[in-house]
Amino acid sequence: MDLLDRYGDDCKILAGGQSLVPMMNFRLAKPSRLIDINRVDSLSQIGRDGDSLTIGALTRHATVEHSPDVAKISPLLTQAIQWVGHSQIRNRGTVGGSIAHADPAAELPAAFAALDARFRLQSRQGGRVLGWQDFFISTFTTALAPDELLVGVEVPIQPPATGTAFVEFARRHGDFALGGAAVTLALDHAGLCTHISIALLAAGSTPVRCGAAEQLLQGSAPTESAIADTAGLAVEGLHPTSDLHGSSEYRLGLLSVMVERALTQAVQRTRSVQ
Repeated sequence: MDLLDRYGDDCKILAGGQSLVPMMNFRLAKPSRLIDINRVDSLSQIGRDGDSLTIGALTRHATVEHSPDVAKISPLLTQAIQWVGHSQIRNRGTVGGSIAHADPAAELPAAFAALDARFRLQSRQGGRVLGWQDFFISTFTTALAPDELLVGVEVPIQPPATGTAFVEFARRHGDFALGGAAVTLALDHAGLCTHISIALLAAGSTPVRCGAAEQLLQGSAPTESAIADTAGLAVEGLHPTSDLHGSSEYRLGLLSVMVERALTQAVQRTRSVQ
């Protein structure tokens, strides 16, 4: 904390380095100093604090991927993290690094948005906790102050009967996704939706929660037609960026398909555990 307080914007935190080092190679980031936090063991723990799953910011992707506790308590994270790069990247990359990098095409920010996660920040002046919607500001931009360090994540624990799904599409395995969706969903004994969250990646400058689409399915039976209507509403008003990989119109269609697939999978998983 002393070093962050002293150097502020003039330094960068080095953890896994899977985002920072490529940016430095391309001269997109030019810090004069790096602060290596790899030996701060207290930031690499997975645990439970009341009604939340807690994950230290320095926890490696591979650790989350293979954690039986995460798979049991928050299966969406297990599903999402399997899409992150390749195994070599997941062996070094960290949860906090993915969050602080704030790439809207990254898997973990969207998964944490679907899970209504909270992020713990720490500085010499004290700590604070921000919800995901207050933390992500824009592409590669967060609410982290220059003297603050992201130290952990709090993920609210969901009921055991909650079904989850994470799907995305990339041109090659390990590439950044052209679009994807994270879904959590619960049904009552009558088959009506009692809880739903839908978050999108590569749909805007931050992870996108589809509030109107969630309200449409809330309290209804998730039939094929209802899921299709929900998927269509989920992308209304969005304007994903066009680039050489696909136009905005193409990405909108892709995102709608991703939502439909994720909802279908989540419903199937919910019914299998009822």
